[in-house]
Order: sequence, then C-alpha cells, then structure tokens
Amino acid sequence: MSYYSKHVFFCTNERQDGGLSCQRFDTQKMRKYVKMKCKELGIHGEGKTRINSGGCLGRCQEGPVMVVYPEGIWYTFVDEEDLDDIIEQHLLKGQIVKRLQLKNREST
Repeated sequence: MSYYSKHVFFCTNERQDGGLSCQRFDTQKMRKYVKMKCKELGIHGEGKTRINSGGCLGRCQEGPVMVVYPEGIWYTFVDEEDLDDIIEQHLLKGQIVKRLQLKNREST
C-alpha cells in the first residue's frame, strides 16, 4: 500500500527566459491554498493526501497544470473555485472533474 492515498503535484516551474510556464499563473500560491484546504478538511498527511510542488511537469502550454496520482489525472485550473471543485469532487469523492481535466496524449 502506498504511503499516501493520493499524491497531488502542481507544476510550479518558472522559466528564466520568460517563456511560457505555469508559475506565471501563481501556481505556488494555488498549491498552498489546496494544501491549507486539505489540512482543514482533515485529508492531508500520512495515509491520506499529499500536496507537492512538482517543478516542470512538461505541459506548460496547457497550464497551469496539476496531476493527481495514483489515478494519473491531469487538471488545469483558473482560480480557487476550480481548485475547490477538484478537492470536493476528486480528492474527497474520487470523481474526476471533467470540465477541468486535460486529456492524456496518445502514444505514437
């Protein structure tokens, strides 16, 4: 069994050359918001959910992005309301938030 039931990674990459990156959307602040909410709800910590910065996740052109494991579900978001939906639906109820889900790329 995994140490955490869910592991959430936020892309917090910031490109030094000013190129497109998720941190341009203040993802570090958004990650802190989700971590705080998960703590308030009692779903953060060992055996529960872990919220992490992930550096570059390679999908900045679709950013801001986050990914939830073990399901491997990728999301984009705009504001705290979107993040609340991901917390409520996915992290608490195990239901994918389709309107925010990014599609996985098909291998060639």
